[in-house]
Amino acid sequence: MTTLKERLHADVVAHMKERNKTALTTVRNVLGEIETREKSGKTPIVLDDAQVTALLQKEAAKRRDTARIYSEAGERERAEAEIAEAEVIEAYLPKALSRDEVETIVDEAIETLKAEGQELSMRSIGAVMKPVTAKVAGRFDGKAVSEIVRSRLT
Repeated sequence: MTTLKERLHADVVAHMKERNKTALTTVRNVLGEIETREKSGKTPIVLDDAQVTALLQKEAAKRRDTARIYSEAGERERAEAEIAEAEVIEAYLPKALSRDEVETIVDEAIETLKAEGQELSMRSIGAVMKPVTAKVAGRFDGKAVSEIVRSRLT
C-alpha cells in the first residue's frame, strides 16, 4: 500500500502527461509544503499519512477561504482558480463522514466502555473521545464530535 505522499509524487508525473496545469501546480505546491514541514525544526522528520492528511485539510481550507475573499472582492476568475485548487487537494482526502455515521461511532464507543464496566459521566468525556477520534480522524469536525459526545453523556 502506498503512502499519501508517494501517491502525490506519482500524480505529479500523471498530471504532467495529462498536461493538467492546475492539478500539477497544486500538487507540487502541496509537496513543497510537506517538504518544508519535514525539514523545519532542529531535526528532520517524515510526516505520516495522518499528518499529511491534516496538512491537506489545512491547505484546502486555506484555498476555500481565499476563494471566498476573492468572491467578495469581485474577482470571480481568481476565486474559481482557488476553488479548482481546493478540489484537487480534496480529492486526496478521505471521504467525509455524515453526522449519523459519527453518532453511531460515538454510541458504539459508549457501549464498549459500559460493557467493560466503566461508569460514564461528563468526567469520562476523554475516555469516550479517544477511540472515537481514532476512528473519525480527519473525516469529521472535531468540535462537532465533542458536542455529540457531550450530548450522549448527559
